[in-house]
Parts: sequence; C-alpha cells; structure tokens
Amino acid sequence: MSRTRVLIVGAGFAGYRAARTLARVARRSAEVTLLNPTDYFLYLPLLPQVAAGTLEPRRVTVSLSGTLPHARLVLGEADGVDLDARTVSYADPEGGRGVLEYDRLVLAVGSVNKLLPVPGVAEHAHGFRGMPEALYLRDHVTRQIELAAAERDPAAGRARCTFVVVGAGYTGTEVAAQGQLLTDALVRKQPLRFGIRPRWLLLDIAPRVLPELDEHLSRTAHRVLRERGVAVRTGTSVKEATKDGVLLDDGEFVDTRTLVWCVGVRPDPLVSSLGRPLERGRLLVDPYLNVPGHPEVFACGDAAAVPDLEKPGHGGSGGGPPERHSTPMTAQHAWRQGRIAGINVAASIGRGERRSYRHKDLGFTVDLGGVKAAANPLGVPLSGPLAGAVTRGYHLAAMPGNRVRVAADWLLDAVLPRQAVQLGLVRSWSVPLDTASPELARMPDDTTDPPDAGTGGTP
Repeated sequence: MSRTRVLIVGAGFAGYRAARTLARVARRSAEVTLLNPTDYFLYLPLLPQVAAGTLEPRRVTVSLSGTLPHARLVLGEADGVDLDARTVSYADPEGGRGVLEYDRLVLAVGSVNKLLPVPGVAEHAHGFRGMPEALYLRDHVTRQIELAAAERDPAAGRARCTFVVVGAGYTGTEVAAQGQLLTDALVRKQPLRFGIRPRWLLLDIAPRVLPELDEHLSRTAHRVLRERGVAVRTGTSVKEATKDGVLLDDGEFVDTRTLVWCVGVRPDPLVSSLGRPLERGRLLVDPYLNVPGHPEVFACGDAAAVPDLEKPGHGGSGGGPPERHSTPMTAQHAWRQGRIAGINVAASIGRGERRSYRHKDLGFTVDLGGVKAAANPLGVPLSGPLAGAVTRGYHLAAMPGNRVRVAADWLLDAVLPRQAVQLGLVRSWSVPLDTASPELARMPDDTTDPPDAGTGGTP
C-alpha cells in the first residue's frame, strides 16, 4: 500500500515539530520529506550564548537525520511552489536545481531579518538570525578588543570598544546583556590602555526595553542591563550607519566599529509568491492551519497568520465584521503550531482527528547572562538567580536534544574562564545583514509585526 507523500518545507521550530509529530502518529501512512538549507534544527533562544562564548556552536544545533530517522532530508532552499501541480522547486547548497512532488505540503519557512530603509545599515550592520552570524559576532567582538589593546590612539581604541545593538526586543536585549559579560571577561585577560572600558549601547524607538512584554519583565531587564553597564537609549533610532559609526536621530554620532541589527523579522518572501491572501506578509490560514482553497496545504510558524482563538476579536468600526487577531511570530507559537500541523496532516490521511490551534500563555523568560534573568512563570514575577534557574530549566526542558551537553557547558562556564580566541570560522571582515529579498526587506515598517518577537522563552 502506497504511503502519502508529505513534504515539509523548513526545519525551524514549526517544521521540526511537525516532522517529529508525523513520525509518531502516522509513520506507516506518511512518507515524510524534509526540505531545509541545513542539516540541523537551530535552537534560536540560546544563540546569544553562542555569540558570547558561553555555549559551543553544536550545543544549540540538533541533527535532523539523527533525531528524525523516518524522514528523508533534502538539503536545499525552496524558491517556488506550484499549488496546481503540487510541486516545490528548490536550489541545493552547490547551485543545483531540484523539484519535489507532494500529496500534503507543510509550509514552515520561517522568517528573515527585517531591514528598514536606513542609509548604510545593509552595508555596515550585522544581523543575528543564524549560526554564521553568531559565530561572526563572537570573532568580531574578540578581534575588536584585541585590536583596541594594541591601539595607540585613544579615540580609535574607544571606537573599537563601543558596541551598538539596535532593537531592544528579546534578541537585542539578550545580545547586549551577554555581550557585556563577554567583553568584560576579555579585558580582564587583556587590559586596555588609557582607562578605556567596553561600552555597549542598546537602542530602540520604543519607550522601554522588551516592549512586547509586561512592565515587570521590562523593568527587571532594564535594571540588570544598567547595573551591568549597558547604556539603554529608548525612544532613539539610527538615522545613518557608516564604517566609522552610527548617526542617531537626535543628532549624536557614536564612534563604533560594531552595529548589531536586531530590530525584528519578516515572514520569508516565499509565501508572498503563492498568490494567496496575506496578512502583513504572512499566509492566511484557518484555525486548523489549512490554506483556504487548498486542503492539502498547511502553513505554520512565522510564515503563517494563524487566528488566535483566545482573542476572538471585537466588532469592527461602524458595526463591521469582527477584527481578526493572529498569533505573534514567536518560537513558542511555532513549536506548538508544528505539533498541530503534524496532527492535522495525519488526520487528513485517516490517522486521528484534526484539531484547531489554541494556546494558553504560561509566562515568559528572558536570559540576561550569568545567573540573571527575568521571568514570570504562571504570572509569578521573578528576577535574579531564581529567575535564572527557572529560565535555564525551561530551556533544558524545551530543547529536543543536547541537554546534557548544554548543562555541562553552563557548569564549565561557571567555574572556568572563557577562552578568549577567534575561531576563524568566518574569514570575512564583515557579514552583511542577511535578508532573503531586498525589495521585501525595505518595505515600510507599518507592514511588520512587533519587533523581535522570535526567540523569547515561554514555559
């Protein structure tokens, strides 16, 4: 008896969970193919710790072939979907072309960096969405400290030791918090001249850090950043970026060699090529994650606008139809939606019953490095070491692999000094801001989702 061909495009939180769920509930009925540019699932919430040298790179990657033995992995990046022919075209890592056929399709292509129309940002800013960018940032920061230690010009030394992070959402806040710890550790081994100290600036146009979370988490994170020496500038944005620094919208020019761009994400442009209805760049789906008009196609994660059934909406202006609320673009929603997608694909081929996507927020966690964190599990506000323990406990429970190795790295980091060396994994002196489509990346900001919703922790 032939099995149903299920093609999952993308192995992020949503795609990986969908594949794992299908392997559990419909292994004998479904022939699962997973199309992904890399051979690993990346646990994004811990990526700032890779950049800071707390965790080794492989700790936050989970082998697809090793953990999904019943799925066929195809390395490549999808660049076209023919809904009528039921095919997906892709480019492989070495420039070859391929086409995959399907009976059921799960689109879980995720998101890309959001690039605002700010002069110089595309050329001089560094993104933070994947492993190459995290590894480059670690090498780059280490290099700047080492060059500053040998610098004879005090002004040049201060510029090299000034690090600007734009975007005070989850990722930007964690990068700044972890980065300050890294540079403090580096200068303890390699003291700087002229009384120079590393200086981290965290900028955001919003009135507070972590604007998408409640005020307790925001205040806790702000206090930790301030005590650590990170300068937080809210209500501030970048007007222009150059190789010598950044011009702020208040007229101040900050001399720096490091601009980290963490302003948020956009849905992968692939979904806009389908010709189906979109909501702010995301593919509209029903509560069962089906694309209307195509019962064989499912979408989940950052690329899908999934109705939030916990927020049923309210009447539109003038007595119009109720306003639709969609779930935000977060790793937690993607993980949960991936499970529902797997269940509903299985139901579509006669295995079990389909379910609508519903969720209940149980709280959020923000890792601030060391023993510090901000958390509110089950609505209980926590800070300090207790929040740090809860946050790390959540990550260990949520990771689909490498738990022992991650815990071992945390233990070693607590008792041993960090290794202050460049890895040399990225030879270039600059990694440009990674966006899948320049045209989409430069769309006006009013079409985007809230900034940087992608990596925060939810118990």
